Amino acid sequence: NGFRKKEDAEALISYLTSAEDGAPSPFVRGITKKQEKKNPPLLYNLAELQNDCSRFFKLSPDQTLDAAQTLYERKLTTYPRTDARVLSSAVAKEIDHNLKGVGNLPQFRPLVRTIAESGSWKSIGRTRYTNDKAITDHYAIIPTGEGLGALKSLTPTLQKVYELIVRRFLSVFYPAAVFDKMSLQVGIKKETLTASLRVCKEKGYLVCLDRESGPDGENGNGKKFSGGDASGQKEENQENAGNAGSDLETLIKGLKKGDPLTLRELEIKEGETSSPKRYTGGSMILTMENAGQFIEDDELREQIKGAGIGTSATRAGILEKLVNNQYINLNSKTQVYTPTQLGEMIYDTVFLSLKPLLEPKLTASWEKGLSQVAEGSTTEEEYRDKLDDYVTRRTNAVKASDYQELLRQMYQNTAQFYPKAMHF
Repeated sequence: NGFRKKEDAEALISYLTSAEDGAPSPFVRGITKKQEKKNPPLLYNLAELQNDCSRFFKLSPDQTLDAAQTLYERKLTTYPRTDARVLSSAVAKEIDHNLKGVGNLPQFRPLVRTIAESGSWKSIGRTRYTNDKAITDHYAIIPTGEGLGALKSLTPTLQKVYELIVRRFLSVFYPAAVFDKMSLQVGIKKETLTASLRVCKEKGYLVCLDRESGPDGENGNGKKFSGGDASGQKEENQENAGNAGSDLETLIKGLKKGDPLTLRELEIKEGETSSPKRYTGGSMILTMENAGQFIEDDELREQIKGAGIGTSATRAGILEKLVNNQYINLNSKTQVYTPTQLGEMIYDTVFLSLKPLLEPKLTASWEKGLSQVAEGSTTEEEYRDKLDDYVTRRTNAVKASDYQELLRQMYQNTAQFYPKAMHF
């Protein structure tokens, strides 16, 4: 994990190059090789689409929702306000209609031709991309294969969002991408130094995610779309890094355990740790969808697993309202959210007076109560009485409290980071 002090790194180099514990004679301590397969990601629901549109096109969640709604109204894509990322079995049986329609577009024709030749579309109903149990109201967002005449009249932004949806859709009919992972362990005295490599051997579905794939369907050098969920950029970076390491790959393949090596040089690389990245429109939507990850209680975490904060139809509106109320700021160019001084003051006030409102487990506990009413284990009256009692007790506690002095101190602590006076 590196050294916090440069002196410690220098001490290690001094040890490795000295005669202490014998001459520094490097050797191959071990070589590990394994193959890794990466399956195509699940189809888009609204949250995943909002996340990728934020990453690739710097669109806000609300802008993405508007774009998806427009594409739906033009009959180009299916209903956008969905949490599902799979197809229904009924749609899977008729999926050739969607593919044939998309295949009429020149940029996708080679990809659809490959799918038709492989026959993979025939078995999509037996894969993880079809699951009736994972669908509540609507299946995933996919191209309909219809309304193609309206494409030319769409704005560039709408065309890009449509292309994103189509490429994710086509990718599920392609095989997994195959990577070779290699690791070289070099022994010097009692220490072990490691070099690792990840090389893409078979592109598989990744060929669908290249925006500039050539007319023959081969992968070009254009920018790729997401390689899989929120970790897509990481996958892409790893692939690029692996392809750039052909020299190391050749070296590793020519070595075996116990081979002697030559110590040419040891150097120190300086770096810095990074603070957590700020939320963007896309990552905030995903975090709201998966709010259960912040709940320690297993039962409550499971309760909110399928719900999260808000719904696919309301999350963008929630964020927009927070911006309009000046509780948070949104940088329209980078799509990064930052707090405002007013937002911090409100947070501090709620933290002191009604902290459970800031925790997802409160939502989960209410969802649990509603589920118990639906199951019949709790009556509607019992649940309402519990809610009334909770709200009454908490409201009376707020009325009886006085956090004025403490809030003033908290305000003074945060004011130093906001030199400009607030304006409303």
